[in-house]
Amino acid sequence: QVQLVESGGGLVQAGGSLRLSCAASGRTFSSYAMGWFRQAPGKEREFVAAISWSGGSTYYADSVKGRFTISRDNAKNTVYLQMNSLKPEDTAVYYCAADSSLLGSSWYGSYDYWGQGTQVTVSS
Repeated sequence: QVQLVESGGGLVQAGGSLRLSCAASGRTFSSYAMGWFRQAPGKEREFVAAISWSGGSTYYADSVKGRFTISRDNAKNTVYLQMNSLKPEDTAVYYCAADSSLLGSSWYGSYDYWGQGTQVTVSS
């Protein structure tokens, strides 16, 4: 079992930045690839970014490529999502998730554990 707790969400103006954190507890954090997903009101959950167990590989949705950066610190059992140049369309609840496949995936069904989510609101 892995417990995931997100933090760092909030209200920011367009063009601003936020850094989300996801702290993991339970089984060995480095045994999992990690991903970030988001869900806006009335929309399906969508992939944002993923990182392999070692941090050596990262993947991004086209909509955030060049603006968002995913990273992890296995010593701190934490994964991060640095979000720059935020846009109103980035407004959503952001979820982190753990994937035992080690490499990471853009498919939500690949993930075994999910956090409760943190709200990000970008005003225009």
